[in-house]
Amino acid sequence: MVNYKFFLKLFLLIFLMTTQIQGKQPDEPIQLNKGPHLFIDNYLVAEQSFLTRTVNNPKKLPDPIITGGKDGDDNFQPYLSVIRDPKSGRFRIWYNTAENMRQSHIGYMESEDGIHWIRPHRVLKDPHKIRFGCTVLDRGIDFPDPQKRFVLAFYHKDGMMLAVSPNGLEWKMLADTSVLKHNHDINSLHWDPIRQQYLAVFSNRAESDYWQGRRRIPYESVSKDLIHWEKPWMIITPKIGAPIEQGETQFYAMSGVIRRGDLLIGLVKILRDDLNATPGKTAKEMGDMKRKAAGLGYTVLAWTRDGRTWQRDYEPFLRNNPLPGSWDHAMAWGDEQIIVGNETFIYYVGYARGHKVARFKERQIGLARMPRDRYVSLDADLNVGILRTKPVVLNAESMTINANVPGMLRVRLLDENGKPLSDFDWFEIKGDSIAHPVKWKGNLKSLAGKTMQIEFQLRYAQLFGFDLW
Repeated sequence: MVNYKFFLKLFLLIFLMTTQIQGKQPDEPIQLNKGPHLFIDNYLVAEQSFLTRTVNNPKKLPDPIITGGKDGDDNFQPYLSVIRDPKSGRFRIWYNTAENMRQSHIGYMESEDGIHWIRPHRVLKDPHKIRFGCTVLDRGIDFPDPQKRFVLAFYHKDGMMLAVSPNGLEWKMLADTSVLKHNHDINSLHWDPIRQQYLAVFSNRAESDYWQGRRRIPYESVSKDLIHWEKPWMIITPKIGAPIEQGETQFYAMSGVIRRGDLLIGLVKILRDDLNATPGKTAKEMGDMKRKAAGLGYTVLAWTRDGRTWQRDYEPFLRNNPLPGSWDHAMAWGDEQIIVGNETFIYYVGYARGHKVARFKERQIGLARMPRDRYVSLDADLNVGILRTKPVVLNAESMTINANVPGMLRVRLLDENGKPLSDFDWFEIKGDSIAHPVKWKGNLKSLAGKTMQIEFQLRYAQLFGFDLW
């Protein structure tokens, strides 16, 4: 008779001896270049204690900035683009205006501050029949073909269509047919400056053993020339057993992709068509005469470090307004991010009562704002929180800290063995700033190419990240 317990013990003994002899091979240090480095995930974290991860909700303006309906600015869908002109500094917005459920047009306005828009809105001439969608990319004043500087992406019939323009106003089709096929009517186009390629996110109605029925699921593809695209892959799915996603979780894709350091950060539209925004109300009382629930929606964060695989939050970043009767009570779907000085502007579309309720009147565009890069914080209260990074190489000359410090926060550098560096010992900061300067005795330039760790201690403080300059 085989003695399985004996062989199991022998296997464990051999494994432990082998591990002790070989030891753990050290990981290569993380190269940190100039720019922001955010604690949105644990990528940089080796050790931490007494710290709480908090998703920070941006502050919404109380009223919509672009209204719905024929008597207003005629917004019709939750898709838009905002670009700040590099010469004039003016903000430019493109969004879907209404004709019917199968025909949209592009509405356009400009603004001096990104909040107050010069009216009346303008409806641009269609380059092609447009169902839904309104992503505009500005490829810059130095783009080799000025007549194709701007790119417009939208959905029609069977996939993503593209048009180009010298000024974002007069459009001509780049191709006569869709460049990416998909079976649901949502897509967005982005530029990945890290990998120097175009990135498309679009929605397919897909089935899986991991969820019931066909659900809206975001896919990604990338391209170097806008015409030839890689085979798409699924990037975001429901998670069985997620604390706040027990029901029918679907996605209206992802948009608003922005680069922050070595991250791309996007906004994921969560759809819960099995729920009403006002608890206790029926779908009929919410204005939906056909469905079991009128639906609600909110926005969560997603991010990638390789441009292909995405992580996402489950806690809302942009919440639908809990107040019944408010213009964004049912939905708050983020669709664009733009850096404005020391702030991040998040443009979103709000729905008043439900997913399909009064869609030609009650879908309006709003603005939420937050201090730059304050998506997620690591918070300490009574106990002193400690964070030590993985081994890193700082390719920079100086550092600033993004933190809100009513209490205490200090930072120092350690060598690759964890020993404090004397010229980079504890430096303490107080107050609230996205860029607290760190002034050590030594100069970071003297540490070029050397492996080290960064250590933070904080009490009654919020740490968002740091910038290298």
